[in-house]
Amino acid sequence: MPVTLADNNYGKSQVRLVKVIRQGDRHDLKDLTVDMQLRGDFEAAHTAGDNSRVLPTDTMKNTVYALAARHPIDQIEEFGKVLAARLLNKNPQVSQAGVSIREHVWTRIIAGGVPHRHAFAAAGGEKRTALVTAAGDRVTVESGIEDLVVLKTTRSAFTGFVHDEFTTLPETHDRIFCTSIRASWVYAHPDVAFGLCWRGVRQVLLDTFADHDSQSVQHTLYAMGEAVLEVHEDVVEIRLSLPNRHHLLVNLSPFGIANPNEIFVPTEEPYGLIEAVLRK
Repeated sequence: MPVTLADNNYGKSQVRLVKVIRQGDRHDLKDLTVDMQLRGDFEAAHTAGDNSRVLPTDTMKNTVYALAARHPIDQIEEFGKVLAARLLNKNPQVSQAGVSIREHVWTRIIAGGVPHRHAFAAAGGEKRTALVTAAGDRVTVESGIEDLVVLKTTRSAFTGFVHDEFTTLPETHDRIFCTSIRASWVYAHPDVAFGLCWRGVRQVLLDTFADHDSQSVQHTLYAMGEAVLEVHEDVVEIRLSLPNRHHLLVNLSPFGIANPNEIFVPTEEPYGLIEAVLRK
């Protein structure tokens, strides 16, 4: 029976990069993790051991550092476009170059009541993300957020759900709602004010989460995505992933103590995972 190579891609992952932008005694810091994937005419490398069309992944790593030295990386989407274009245009055997970037956010330390010029603290686990895909003359850009942990202590309910013989979850009209937002959104075109739009989308997600009268995680997820698409005309699609980080009410009755919805135990696993894509 003949065997064919149905699909293939390769690249370099987890390329770590820190760049210090020195402006006198004030420094800015960018901390990135870059992944790259190439698709194209690489069949001979698989079937015949012929590497004549293979760009080494070590070269891809070095390309990240070289282009970071030559180009600004203030907006990770713009840097992704530069990197994808280089990989695509310098290698005719490549039909598609994908670049995924996660930015690890640092904030300035407040020292003496003012932001320090060159000292920083990690801003929790939140990451800014970008995905740039270049194929021929077409470039698509996605921006995103990962690990944005949010919590509200009320205006969250879960009632009227399906009950069967294994259901033990009580209905509640007032519960803690905690999640770690993961979102990515697609732009209508590859030339927008990425930083301004990213900050705007992030704020819309936070505002909607905080103010929405939630009947379920699904209900709030849809409201968040809908608000982004209504406010930002450059965004044509948004993908949201919201794990439900459960907070369970502690039973204090064995100790003769009332618990009027005040004492909870947070749990990591298992958790509900709610995901959806909204599109204009």
